Amino acid sequence: MSSRPIHFDLTADDPDRAAAFYSTVFGWSFQKWDGPMEYWMATTGEGEPGINGGLAKRQDGMPIQTVNTIGVPSIDESMAAIEAAGGKIVMPKHEIPGVGVFAQAVDTEGNPFGIIQMTHGGA
Repeated sequence: MSSRPIHFDLTADDPDRAAAFYSTVFGWSFQKWDGPMEYWMATTGEGEPGINGGLAKRQDGMPIQTVNTIGVPSIDESMAAIEAAGGKIVMPKHEIPGVGVFAQAVDTEGNPFGIIQMTHGGA
């Protein structure tokens, strides 16, 4: 399995306003996730190259950013490789119920990204 971007996360002060924006401009659809946090799954299209993602309410103090998540075969091996190459794990691995095991890191330039080892379904 190659490690490729499989999901993106956007944050917003007003998720309804952000969802309306992306729906109007790009035709994306949003569906509230039935999980333990306030999150909307974003479907960006079908039948063409691209990835889907999600939208979360931005927490106080959280920077404005888009975080791409890379699917990996082993979260532990990937975390070790990130640190060995000079990156840093900034959010420890944790289970996303019904999805997989996720961690967040930054590269050598400070760019954030996620890694996920899928244990169920897709992203």
